[in-house]
Parts: sequence; C-alpha cells; structure tokens
Amino acid sequence: QVQLVESGGGLVQPGGSLRFTCASSGFSLNHYAIGWFRQAPGKEREGVACLRTSHDSSAYYEDSAKGRFTISRDNAENTVYLQMNSLKPEDTAVYYCALSTMLQFKLCASADYDYWGQGTQVTVSA
Repeated sequence: QVQLVESGGGLVQPGGSLRFTCASSGFSLNHYAIGWFRQAPGKEREGVACLRTSHDSSAYYEDSAKGRFTISRDNAENTVYLQMNSLKPEDTAVYYCALSTMLQFKLCASADYDYWGQGTQVTVSA
C-alpha cells in the first residue's frame, strides 16, 4: 500500500522558514512526478511546487512561490522536501505532498495526482 507522510508544518512568524518532508512507503519517488500542494480555507487546492521524475530535473513553481520555495528530492532516502523561506501570512494553508502515476499529466495540476499525504498545517502569523 502506498503511503505518503508529510512532516514539518507548524506556526511561524512572517519572514520565517519551514521545511517540509514527504516520505514514501510503497513507491520509489524518483520514478514518479511528485509535488507539493496547498489549500487555504475557502480556496481551491493549488499546486505550489512540483517535480517530474528524476530523469527530468525541471521544476514548476506557482508564481507566489518563485524565489521563496525550493522543491528537492533525495532518491537515496526516498524523500521529497519543500524549503519555504520568507513566509507570508497568505502562505497559511494545509500543505500536501502528492504523487502522480499517470502516464500523461499536467505538472502540478491536482486532478492529475492520484496519491496524497494526509496534509500538514502551516500558519504564518505574528
């Protein structure tokens, strides 16, 4: 059974940093597209940062994440990270890691990701 387990959420002040970890059991993450998504109250889930397979190192970042967030993959640890710097109150949301096993997918389109972690809350507040 595939499981994705996130960790690293919490309360942080504006301008602070957090690092998320997504660990997988059941799947070798380097074989699949994986990404980080978030959902704020009353808003749709959106893709924040996504990677294709290890054979393609290109990454997608949502506009507000560019220059502040970095997604990375550690194949040896079967783990994906999201480093978030310069956090803003509008980054407050539940963050999820997700994996796509689809042969054709749009990078960072949530409907194209079929395995999801349980989510972890991030609150950015003074």
